[in-house]
Amino acid sequence: MTRIAAVAPVLPEFVHTQAEITQELAHLVGSDAGKRTVLERLHSASGIDTRHTALPLEQYRSLGSFGDTNDVFIRVATDLAERALTDALAAAGLTALDVDFIMFTSVTGMSAPSIDALLIPRLGLRPDVKRLPSFGLGCVAGASGLARVHDYLVGHPNEVGVLVSVELCSLTLQRADHTMANFVATGLFGDGAAAVVLVGDDRESEGPRIVDTRSAFFPGTGDILGWNITANGFEIILTTGIAEVIATSFPEAIRSFLSDNDLTIADIGCWLAHPGGPRVLDAFGSALGLQRDAFELSWASLARVGNLSSSSVLHVLGDAGAQPRGTKGLLFALGPGIGAEFVLLEWP
Repeated sequence: MTRIAAVAPVLPEFVHTQAEITQELAHLVGSDAGKRTVLERLHSASGIDTRHTALPLEQYRSLGSFGDTNDVFIRVATDLAERALTDALAAAGLTALDVDFIMFTSVTGMSAPSIDALLIPRLGLRPDVKRLPSFGLGCVAGASGLARVHDYLVGHPNEVGVLVSVELCSLTLQRADHTMANFVATGLFGDGAAAVVLVGDDRESEGPRIVDTRSAFFPGTGDILGWNITANGFEIILTTGIAEVIATSFPEAIRSFLSDNDLTIADIGCWLAHPGGPRVLDAFGSALGLQRDAFELSWASLARVGNLSSSSVLHVLGDAGAQPRGTKGLLFALGPGIGAEFVLLEWP
C-alpha cells in the first residue's frame, strides 16, 4: 500500500488578523455604510483569527491587471512550492533525485511552463521526472491529488511520488465586485501551500497508508461553486447550495465508501475534512451525525489560516501527525462540479 512519508505545510511570511484584513478591504465598498456593515459582519462570522497573504496587505490596493497579478502568482507560488517540497523531502529522508513523479495543483493562478516544471532546475529534480500539473479541481484538489499520486504508485511500487499544492487566493481579489459571494470570499480564503511525499509499497515508511480512495461527482451542481474567468481575473462563484449538496448527497457517498471497506462512521478515529468554512464544517457534522469536536483539526486550521483551497486539507493532514496504532482516518474535500474525493487512511 502507498504510504505518506511526509507532509510539509508552508505559509507566506505576511500574516494579519482578520480585523486588519477587514479594515483594509473596507475600501472595496467606499462610503457605502450599509455594504461596509455587511462586509464586517460576514468577516467576523468566518471563525477565522488570522490569515497569511502573498504580499504585504497595503500592496493589494495597487495591484495591476490580471496579467500583472498572475506574474506575482508565478513568482510567489514557485518560491512557496520550493520551500514546501524541500521541507517534505528532508522530513522523509529523501532528496530531489529520488522523486519519480510530481503532481502540482492550484486554482488561483496559471503558468506555462507550469510551476512543477519551474521546480526542476531549482531543486535539481531529475530531467526524466514524470509531471502532472492540474488546474480546475479547486478545493478538492488536495484530496484528489493524494488519490491520483496513490494511483500512480500502485503501479510503480518502488517509486516516490510527490504532491505540491499552492493557493494564493488573495491574488484573485476583485476590487469592483460588491456581490455577497465576493464579500464572503474576501473574509474566508487565505494563502498557503503544502507538499506531500508518498512512497510505493516496496519502500519503507512509518507514515499512514492509503487504504482506498473514491471520487464522487454530483450532477446538476455546476453553478454552485467555481470561477468566472474574465478580463479582470477570477470572479468567485460561491452559493449556499454547498450545504444542501452535503446534506443530500454526502452521507450516502461516505457510508457506501466505508461499507465497501467493511467500515462504518463509528470506525473512523481521525476525521480530516477540508475546512471550507463554518457552514461547510457544520454541514459535514450534521450530515454524518458527528459532534463539532470530530472535526477539531479542521476547525483549528480554519481559525489559524483560513480556507486555503486545495492546500487546506493537506495542512489538516499535517496537523494530524502521528495517531495511535491502527487508527482509521478519512480525509475528504469538495470542489467545483460539485465533486468530492475520499481518502481512507490507516496509521501503522
